[in-house]
Amino acid sequence: MAACTLCELPVEEPITDPDVDGEFCCRGCLEVARLVDEDEETELSITAIRERAADEDPELSVPEGAETAYLSVDGMHCQTCEGFIELLAEEESGVHEARASYATEMLRIVYDPDETDREALAEAVSRLGYRASGPDEEDDSLRSRVEFGKYRAVLAAVVMMPVLVLYILFIYPVYLGIYPESFLYGGTIEAMVFGPLAVWSTLILIGLGYPIFRGAYVSLRVGRPNMDVLIAIAVLAAYGYSLVTLLAGGRDPYFDVAVMVLVVVTIGNHIESRVKRAALGNRTELTDSRASEARRMVGDTTETIDIDACEPGDHLLVKPGERIPVDGTIVEGTAAIDEALVTGESVPQRKSDGDDVLGGSVLTDSAIVVEVGPDATSTIDRLVELLWSVKSSDSGVQRLVNRFAVVFVPLVVSIAALTAVGWLALGNDVSTAMLAGVSVLVISCPCSLGIATPLALAAATRDAADDRILVLNETVLERINDSDIVVFDKTGTLTTGEMELADVVGESEDEVLAMAAAVERRSSHPIAAAIDAAAPPTTRSVSAFERADRTVSALVDDTRVVVGHPDSFGDEWAMPEGIERAVVEAYDSGTHPTAVAWDGEVRGLVTVRDTPREGWADVVSDLAADDREIVVLTGDDERMTGTFASHPDVDQVFSGVRPESKGAIVRGLRERGTTTMVGDGTNDAPALASADLGIAVASGTEIAIEAADAVVMDDRLEAVPELFSLATATRGRIKQNLLWAGAYNAVAIPLAIAGVITPLLAALMMAVSSLIVVYNSKRRLLDDSERSIPSSERPQVQPRPQSN
Repeated sequence: MAACTLCELPVEEPITDPDVDGEFCCRGCLEVARLVDEDEETELSITAIRERAADEDPELSVPEGAETAYLSVDGMHCQTCEGFIELLAEEESGVHEARASYATEMLRIVYDPDETDREALAEAVSRLGYRASGPDEEDDSLRSRVEFGKYRAVLAAVVMMPVLVLYILFIYPVYLGIYPESFLYGGTIEAMVFGPLAVWSTLILIGLGYPIFRGAYVSLRVGRPNMDVLIAIAVLAAYGYSLVTLLAGGRDPYFDVAVMVLVVVTIGNHIESRVKRAALGNRTELTDSRASEARRMVGDTTETIDIDACEPGDHLLVKPGERIPVDGTIVEGTAAIDEALVTGESVPQRKSDGDDVLGGSVLTDSAIVVEVGPDATSTIDRLVELLWSVKSSDSGVQRLVNRFAVVFVPLVVSIAALTAVGWLALGNDVSTAMLAGVSVLVISCPCSLGIATPLALAAATRDAADDRILVLNETVLERINDSDIVVFDKTGTLTTGEMELADVVGESEDEVLAMAAAVERRSSHPIAAAIDAAAPPTTRSVSAFERADRTVSALVDDTRVVVGHPDSFGDEWAMPEGIERAVVEAYDSGTHPTAVAWDGEVRGLVTVRDTPREGWADVVSDLAADDREIVVLTGDDERMTGTFASHPDVDQVFSGVRPESKGAIVRGLRERGTTTMVGDGTNDAPALASADLGIAVASGTEIAIEAADAVVMDDRLEAVPELFSLATATRGRIKQNLLWAGAYNAVAIPLAIAGVITPLLAALMMAVSSLIVVYNSKRRLLDDSERSIPSSERPQVQPRPQSN
């Protein structure tokens, strides 16, 4: 058996062309080979295509038998907490790998389930001084975390008051030439003011300063100094100077600087945390549609169990109005099931015994019993885990920024030291030089640089999820607008994929349709299903089913009937002129002709149609507007592609492409430029995986989720250009954030060096800088005119019903 020269798949009847070297399995591979021969500028070769296909960037490896846990971690102070948590998490028994993200407060751990579990890992991280929780506990713990942060912020404001009162009454007036010691009723200012100030400031330093000092220690331990280091040095410098001054008999302490910087940073961190959680909270339509409990049937009774306790084969009772806990099969009952949040199907589907159901779907009328599937999980759980996976990842831009941040902090410390030395060299006193150096330390803001990219990307991922677009690869929003070529699979993507009978031609139309349906009933092809569905029930005897290259045949009432592509019938079959004309007319109208023959003659023709999706032409035009090349792949005959080939923005149509050849074609197109593949995730899954980026318009099918980088959950083709627009807006938002963070530091640090800014004002400016980045990332990226689902039309998530 010959092998295709391009994709190397075996082929019984290879296609050849005198102008192209080699033998090919389908016309699509032939056209790619022709393209390779003609494209001299890029020096393409079939060998290069194969090498490119084999040289894929490997996915992050997960050892066989290992599992992945996603934890929400509260208490990370800056990017260097990432490294500390990763380092210590990987020291835990059974942990293969850990990856943390400060911006999204996520931790991804790959572990051996035989040695540890998610609860033990969360407990281990919590022992480090953080608060870790899984996806199920995150919503329950969020309120307490926010309340704790508010408590610290209020406490900071309260404990600052005695310090301010003492300074306002007894120290600040001295700067105006007023000496209020007469108000001390004979006591000395050292005993009545400076002593209490020192003690109270020490207590504040220990209480409010602990998270910052711990963050500084962590960052230095892992060799990634952060903002906590700058704040800690500044606070300790002001506090240490004040103690030395008092011990030396001086009357110019700066406890107020140390305390106020701590207070402002504490309050600023709380506000930033609240805003960040509001922008990136883990609650979405998907997470809200997860069930937390299930009713397991035990004999004639039921017991309420946690969703994690479900085992394959368990029988679960689901009552009307409740969500189906996990994927499974109905074993008792009939009900209408609303799958809108899982598949995007707006009309409830009636299902009964033997039908599969998806976890997260809502039962609308009568009760059913569901047998838990082999994985004992739900489609919703798998999708939510994928979203957590994206949130726990770092982008390419972010890794670059992180490398800069590591250099930034030592640079600022050096500048602060030189500033203090410079002020001393100019003849200023030690206190003035110290305040200038402290201002430089406090005003710099590496945090705003560190959160500029991940916050924007995470907010964009959430916006996409709200519009039922799941971004499953953290680099999609960065790379998609670099696409030079957008490839569409025709059937099921540009068309509805739902075949329906168009016409029947023959002397006896009923007989032709009945014969065709009798044979096609044994085939799983979409065209066969459409013919079978259109024919009335039959009692004909069917046996000896056979399958050839492009035909199927069977004995129907002892008559051999052959059904298939008109071109498959050679000279041994007589084809009437009327049938030949009908074949031409079918191709011209864009319908699929299927010939039906018996007794040595083609007796008739059955045609079916696959209707183009509404708005497909506008989608293609929108994507082509940015000088992208649009390519269409189809297994249909070239004569049937006129509707798409005639579109002014479609640059090339590959027809006659077999499903197994689509991946090879996409790899060939990648040699011409960055390629994005859009398919329905069924027979084009290899092509989705072969492209630089794959988008599945797939109703959440499992194979699409595995193969694609992004999934449109409800079959809206309009969501594809929306994803491109979202990526453009995200890139703009990242640039805004980085520009602001860079400009702020470029202006603020020189002002601090010049002594224009006091330490307190520096702390306020630093906090505001981070808040601006957070608020900017929180803003919605697209307005309703740019979204495929306006806000008013998005489905509302119902509260989880309580089990009785």
